[in-house]
Amino acid sequence: MKLAEMTSFEVDKLSRDIVVLLPVAALEQHSRHLPVFTDSILCGTIAEAVEANLPKDVLLLPVLWTGASSHHLDFAGTVSIELDTYVEMLCQILRSLLEHGFKKAFILNGHGGNLDPIQVALRLLSREYPQANLAGGNYWFIAGDSIANILTGPRKVVGHACEMETSGIMAVRPDLVRKTLIRDDPQQDDPRLVGTFVPYDMKRHTKRGGIGHATQASAAKGKRLMAAIIADVTAVVKATRQGATRGPGTSRKKGK
Repeated sequence: MKLAEMTSFEVDKLSRDIVVLLPVAALEQHSRHLPVFTDSILCGTIAEAVEANLPKDVLLLPVLWTGASSHHLDFAGTVSIELDTYVEMLCQILRSLLEHGFKKAFILNGHGGNLDPIQVALRLLSREYPQANLAGGNYWFIAGDSIANILTGPRKVVGHACEMETSGIMAVRPDLVRKTLIRDDPQQDDPRLVGTFVPYDMKRHTKRGGIGHATQASAAKGKRLMAAIIADVTAVVKATRQGATRGPGTSRKKGK
């Protein structure tokens, strides 16, 4: 079910045990060959497919198209929300549904910079609504193994305007890919810094605003990637619907 297409009366009649699915992404530069709406297109496509797979189990919200993208702001066309504001946005959006009795929510993330505020928001909401089953995750973490098995370039995780994202847009919106401008933009990681966090600025640390090997992309690969990601995310949302929880262990933190 898609919230945006329902009436208030219809929403009020829904079971409060379904999963409120909030896809969040970004409006930011994606190198020279992909549109600034890349993250929102891909995350929105995945979320809509999950809702189509689980129409009686999911209440899908419209994709939140802007995110925490300050590390992209030196590139024109990027729109970013400050971290504290973004945390509060996420809290207020989900609080609106939780206050009406919905008990399960999942934030599906399509932009790496959103992960930290998502986790903060979920921690805050879990204190306000201790009986709620709240969760969230990046689609490329959820489908990490599936993605790695399909990628053919040297980088086996999602980067930025990379093999995966370029393939994905080639599959769902090929008209938006500037194919003559596709170039690789390998990430230069110093092995001595493994395990550390470095605040990454895309203008200073990349050649074209990308991370990865976009020349390896293809529409056929994009169709395989999107199908695999949708299947993996569907399984996680279904588990959330069934009441599954996990302990305090850490998530896979690779890519993007």
